Amino acid sequence: MRFFKGFYLTSRFLSIVVVIVLFFFFGYYFPILFFLSKVLLVSFLTIIIIESLILFSNKNGFFAERILADRLSNGDDNEIKIVATNNYTIKTRVKIIDELPFVFQIRDFEINSELEKTSTKIFNYIIRPVKRGEYQFGALNIYVSTMLNIVSRRYRFEQNKSVAVYPSYIQLKKYQLMAVSDRLFEVGVKKIRRIGHSMEFEQIKEYVLGDDYRTVNWKATARKRQLMVNHYVDEKSQQVYSIIDMGRTMKMPFDKMSLLDYAINSSLVISNIALLKQDKAGIIAFNNRVTSVLPAERNPLQMKKIVELLYSHQTEFLESDYERLAAVVKSKIKQRSLLLFYTNFETANSLKRQIKYFKSLAASHLLIVIFFKNTGLDKLLGSKSDSIEEIYRKTIAEKFSFEKKIIQKELASIGIQSILTTPQQLSVNTINKYLELKARGMI
Repeated sequence: MRFFKGFYLTSRFLSIVVVIVLFFFFGYYFPILFFLSKVLLVSFLTIIIIESLILFSNKNGFFAERILADRLSNGDDNEIKIVATNNYTIKTRVKIIDELPFVFQIRDFEINSELEKTSTKIFNYIIRPVKRGEYQFGALNIYVSTMLNIVSRRYRFEQNKSVAVYPSYIQLKKYQLMAVSDRLFEVGVKKIRRIGHSMEFEQIKEYVLGDDYRTVNWKATARKRQLMVNHYVDEKSQQVYSIIDMGRTMKMPFDKMSLLDYAINSSLVISNIALLKQDKAGIIAFNNRVTSVLPAERNPLQMKKIVELLYSHQTEFLESDYERLAAVVKSKIKQRSLLLFYTNFETANSLKRQIKYFKSLAASHLLIVIFFKNTGLDKLLGSKSDSIEEIYRKTIAEKFSFEKKIIQKELASIGIQSILTTPQQLSVNTINKYLELKARGMI
């Protein structure tokens, strides 16, 4: 309850007022209660005056600041910090209400705590954006009261800030660190046995346990009088394109985030991994037209270009034009490349309409079609059926789930590899496939 600027009465105030009114009411029948009610009222008013004087006598009794990054990571938990400083010489209660971006639709956010006199405390909370774009934070409101918590004073700090939500750079950094330290297996990436070796010779070195005996260099061994082996490295400078379908089928949500945003996050990760492996990375995005083509390059600015391109892409989720895409790929990409094609099909018939364009792409490039499992169907299939209606729904779910397997077999029958994955395993499964192809010398 507010009376003048910054002055508020708490819920405890209302509770005490109710008690005093009841004392006055029953005081009509019991004189002792009437006397007590008058004592309570005087004491209560005195406490309000004293508490108000304490809170409003110090002009700068409290200070708070919100600390957050200049950009947030889409689909990830982002930590926000609030640094609160109590300049009062008494211990205080605080209620923090941060004006979060309206897109989160959080209307009951608050943090309640206590601060010792002349002390500073850091409060943390987590937000998880699920769409790229600009997010606007508002003011930071702090309600301060004494430990009696009858009167509170509001401090309002204008912390208005516009923050950009980018594709998942947290995921990018995680996989980058794992790749650099050769610990990708910790996040589910398989250690793939190298089949043969690439044709890029690097050096002759001394044999160590685990080296392939087939790479022994007998001439160097005889000359050095110790076992020497040829050392090969992965072929470098291969072109890796992430082709992102931004059409209608990618609008389907999973855990509040669209399949398109999962594909964008994965494209960011695999592009960075490819660059770390000394390959070239590029991006192609399309729906009813090809909206952008970023040529595959390997230079210090390439990742920055990829991040900005993926961040800025918006779509109306129109019907995708595969024919136009195939024509653009044919005209723009002259060198045989790895094409990681992020799309989605729910039925085999929807694939058949596009199969000739996949054949066209696979004729000149190594094409990997990446599409998604319907996790909602998986949950339904795993549930127990207790009625005819539930059995019917489960039967339909099994049909659609089987359709995904038919799509995979249909692609395999024409020599096109595919990845059928859940959205949360998309990046890991894509990295696994890329490393497998590298190990097999297919790119």
